[in-house]
Amino acid sequence: MNQMNNSESNELFEKIIDTNRVAKVVKGGRNFSFNAIVVVGDKKGSIGIGIGKANEITDAIRKAKEKAEKSMFRVPIVRDTIPHEIIGRFGASKIMLKPASAGTGIIAGGTARAIFEAAGITNILAKSMGSNTPCNVVKATILGLKELRTVSEAARLRGKTFAELTGTEEK
Repeated sequence: MNQMNNSESNELFEKIIDTNRVAKVVKGGRNFSFNAIVVVGDKKGSIGIGIGKANEITDAIRKAKEKAEKSMFRVPIVRDTIPHEIIGRFGASKIMLKPASAGTGIIAGGTARAIFEAAGITNILAKSMGSNTPCNVVKATILGLKELRTVSEAARLRGKTFAELTGTEEK
């Protein structure tokens, strides 16, 4: 089991999105601790996000990576982009995700860009609106990606066939 886990983690792309030092003021002064946001993905449609907190930065990153690997989910990718436009919302952050034609690349801010790279999405347009706190932007992006559906998934969820939904035959 351990060997399988190690070989699986070797294939995963990992990127630290943000690290932050926080201080708790106590009677004797300040106690410093760290938090980290890490994205993990296989560049084939699976990604996970983790947030770790610890007294040392390396421990925070390690915890975040472990949580990210446990929280992995699939993102529908159609022709190297997302199937449809969507707006992800979390707190005061909003992010608009739009499919892009081939050759466009990833047009997005730094926090969202890392998520798309880890997922293997190579053509996408993203606009972050509202709060630009990295934690909230990441969560808004993840919520947006989790809500994406392909046409065949939408048809199955509605109890219809692909042809009934689109008026054409499935490709």
